[in-house]
Amino acid sequence: MKFKKVNLLALMLILMLMLAACSGDKKQVSNTQDYKTANQNELIYAASKDINDMNPHLYPGSMPAQGVVYESLVENTEEGIKPLLAESWEISEDGKVYTFKLRKGVKFHDGEPFNAEAVKKNIEAIQENAEKHAWIKLSTKIKEVHAIDEYTVELVLTDVYNPALVELSMTRPYVFISPKDFKDGGTKDGVNGYHGTGPYILKEHKTDEYAVFEANNQYWGGSPDIKKITAKVLPAGETTFLAMQKGEVNFAFTDDRGADSIDVESINLLVESGDFQLVRSAPMNTKMIVANSSKADNPASETAVREAIWHSIDRETITKDILGGTETVANSLFSSNVNYADVDLKKRSYDLEKAKELLEKAGWRLENGSKVRAKNGKKLTMALYYDSNSSSQKTQAEFIQYSLKEIGAELKIIGEESTSIANRRSTGEYDLLFNQTWGLAYDPQSTINAFTSDSSYLHTTKGIAEADELYKKIADVMVSKNENDRKSQYADILTIVHDEAVFIPISNGNVTVIAPKNLAGIGFKQTQYELPFEKMHFE
Repeated sequence: MKFKKVNLLALMLILMLMLAACSGDKKQVSNTQDYKTANQNELIYAASKDINDMNPHLYPGSMPAQGVVYESLVENTEEGIKPLLAESWEISEDGKVYTFKLRKGVKFHDGEPFNAEAVKKNIEAIQENAEKHAWIKLSTKIKEVHAIDEYTVELVLTDVYNPALVELSMTRPYVFISPKDFKDGGTKDGVNGYHGTGPYILKEHKTDEYAVFEANNQYWGGSPDIKKITAKVLPAGETTFLAMQKGEVNFAFTDDRGADSIDVESINLLVESGDFQLVRSAPMNTKMIVANSSKADNPASETAVREAIWHSIDRETITKDILGGTETVANSLFSSNVNYADVDLKKRSYDLEKAKELLEKAGWRLENGSKVRAKNGKKLTMALYYDSNSSSQKTQAEFIQYSLKEIGAELKIIGEESTSIANRRSTGEYDLLFNQTWGLAYDPQSTINAFTSDSSYLHTTKGIAEADELYKKIADVMVSKNENDRKSQYADILTIVHDEAVFIPISNGNVTVIAPKNLAGIGFKQTQYELPFEKMHFE
């Protein structure tokens, strides 16, 4: 009997533990930490990946983390380019020489002075690895950099390049690290430390676990109110949600891959608990399907087929039901808040009958009882490639596959690693694939420059009737000195690719922030990769 009693007690204990565990179910949010009495100087955010190598002149590092440590000469804002480490600048009459007056009294985190010589060394270090930075056109235009005096820098370009200031403002590579951190006089082979001039200093890093950033009390812009930021590496989804419930993490946001740490249901439950707030940015990028216009055996090389695909996609259902309202419907390559992108373009609505009409007119017909249209003996069959690590893309692909079936088109959907899809984009071995624009700060110039790049969208654009005219307009807009001319040139470029329907928009992505209810000062920058933590504070 004694043995049975012990077993009974053990069973009761196990049942009690199981019930306690079940109380953490999503349907019942019960916090173990009162955020209003928690440490009001610290944010702990969930990161789906490690901060990695923080060398700002290379690309493995976390951009949100690099954004709080390093700074650029100028800043991109909603009102245009503003001073940052440079207080002012002048551009020569021929548009090839930029003279920057630097902010005085700024120091790197290791105490080294920020001055013209430091700027010169950094830019030269970046240019030593120019091939790595060829994606950013400015890297191909820099000819020389001179330290005129202690606080004056002269940047000389080979050609006029009007997006120069915008590209100097980006998260990387044209930001500044202490010359003492250089390895063998440069940064292309790694660095010995991560000392920038930014509002936070990297203090501790345990790979694949966490990174700790402390406020820079000597920051030229004033010491931030949030004194400590911890990036805690957690798997996206249930793990992050539970960590926020328990108070182990109190902040989450869209990462630099465009992914949210927790799903819509979890976000809503956290907000409903009364301890969290949800803040979303304006549109930052456009998710789209890219069509190969230059592949001869691809039906989507025809404008009519691309337009029919466009009319067959129910964006309202995708954004509301598949994406849970986290993104908005996109009707053009760029949202209107992107510079130069507020252009009057014809709207193509979800309309299956219009799609069928376009295909009929172009000679794609259903014959002999077939469910797939054909033209000159060739079936209307295409392949759509999606990122196999994105459940959202897979669901969208299946939904679009069903829609195209309704108009007599066969869509084969194929999931591959993102690197494989990027390679297909470069080689032209695709019919259709998922992609997204570069995003605010980078657009429109970076995405549009990519129209002519064989590593990006050359295969997307070179098959259209107006390809030569398009490329000439792109070359002209990048060297145009007149603002009105630039507006007109960008409008022409966007009209050409819109009319040709080579970029089929689906949704506008944004940055989502889940934060303590009493955290104020939450805002966004003109980039999807950084957050202004230095402006946040608890009330």
